[in-house]
Amino acid sequence: MVAAPASDKDEPRRLLDDDGQPVPGARVPSIPDEALHRMFDTMILSRILDERITKLARHGLLDFHASARGEEATHVAVAPLRPTDWVFPGLREHGAWLWRGYTIEQYVDQLHGNEADPAKGRQLPAHHTARWLNLVSVGSRVGSRLPQAVGAAFAARALGKDDVTMALFGDDATSTGDFHVGLNFAGVWKAPCVFVCRSGGSAGARQTAARTIAVKAPGYGMPGVRVDGHDAIAVWQVASDAIERARAGGGPTLIEAVLQRAGDRTDPLHRLRGYLRHRGLWSEQAEAERSERFHAQIRDALAAAARKRPPAIESLFDDVYEHPPWHLREQCAYLVAQNRSEDPCPR
Repeated sequence: MVAAPASDKDEPRRLLDDDGQPVPGARVPSIPDEALHRMFDTMILSRILDERITKLARHGLLDFHASARGEEATHVAVAPLRPTDWVFPGLREHGAWLWRGYTIEQYVDQLHGNEADPAKGRQLPAHHTARWLNLVSVGSRVGSRLPQAVGAAFAARALGKDDVTMALFGDDATSTGDFHVGLNFAGVWKAPCVFVCRSGGSAGARQTAARTIAVKAPGYGMPGVRVDGHDAIAVWQVASDAIERARAGGGPTLIEAVLQRAGDRTDPLHRLRGYLRHRGLWSEQAEAERSERFHAQIRDALAAAARKRPPAIESLFDDVYEHPPWHLREQCAYLVAQNRSEDPCPR
């Protein structure tokens, strides 16, 4: 079957031109100045952190890192969420973690798997977890978090809460069975879940014979929206609409954030910087000062992480039982006794 030709509806929603000026006829949302500043700061920090970690990985000083350069605007999708909402991120959503309150130190400690690692050294680098921020741990298997996000959304509604869940993923996840399972259940249950798919960018391989990813959404009983993945203001707008719809009981939405190959004309930082300048909210000096501060914080965090010890061996037995059974306490004590005389294991 030959795919239908493209139509005007396939064009991604765009509010800003390449230089950050509102496009003619665009209805730019009213976002508070403080939120715009925070949005830009988070994207700058994400870019600087990404570049620094990428260099370390290329020199063999870290085992793994997935770069998100040029995709920072897609992370803005989490900005309209409430703190009580749950986020199921993929490997490349660095800015989403930072926006939700994950610190530079926590980010770097996880990459090193040291004693301060929130995951206690049990995960691969870049597989973060922050339950206290309602951020679910990253999974190595592509698409595996989509059904889980739907389940969490369904559970919230069953408990009488108006929480929304958001799943962020790359277009490679749309080739998995979990994508079909997740969206099908979300549509059947009208689950309060927002799916944000990064389409294109550095992945390269085409993932569907359909015109777009978003065109799949009606088949699952939900609207599909395409948005320019380099336009942070447009991403904020479509995410806000989808979140409000889900919270009001309208069901799920599939957002396709369309990305192009990285370049000056598609740089989301350049575009948002231009918009802030247009609003009188940007200065070269202020950005330079922020960038220097972020560089220093990352440098300090890396130096501190290198001095920290590996996770304590007894932490292997944590987070399984509230009260560990006798045989696990015995095994824990045996391991600790190899290096210590005191048994620190919980009872």
